[in-house]
Amino acid sequence: MILIIYAHPYPHHSHANKRMIEQVRELDDVEIRSLYHLYPDFNIDVAAEQDALSRADLIVWQHPMQWYSIPPLLKLWIDKVLSHGWAYGHGGKALHGKSLMWAVTTGGGESHFDIGSHPGFDVLAQPLQATALYCGLKWLPPFAMHCTFVCDDETLQAQARHFRQRLIDWQEANHG
Repeated sequence: MILIIYAHPYPHHSHANKRMIEQVRELDDVEIRSLYHLYPDFNIDVAAEQDALSRADLIVWQHPMQWYSIPPLLKLWIDKVLSHGWAYGHGGKALHGKSLMWAVTTGGGESHFDIGSHPGFDVLAQPLQATALYCGLKWLPPFAMHCTFVCDDETLQAQARHFRQRLIDWQEANHG
């Protein structure tokens, strides 16, 4: 089963993420948990989230990039749900052997990430990759859709179909 942890603070204003969700919603064995819909008060049901994770073979963290990072509710979800003794630490093996894909959209192009002492988009994945590996997850190559503020609808749809195909390819490779 593929579990998409979807964290868009303003889903009604989404262009790219909305199309990505539309493309994968009808796939077999896909569950989408929209954090901002489920937890508008930020009061996360940790047991329900851990139960969903326990059913998953592939976990997808999907969100728009905000200030070179993840939205605040996804950060809180990681802090609360990936708890010591469950996801890591003594006895924390609940996620071992599962896979994780980061699916992120950005408003700007890749040149927006060529700043600072460690330029490039890939460096922004490092904290998420380290979190995944620390919890025993297999880190898959990320799916990134750039320039979403300026893309036309045809380009957004094509990218969303590419995202869908990545999930289908994973399903076929792991359960084909």
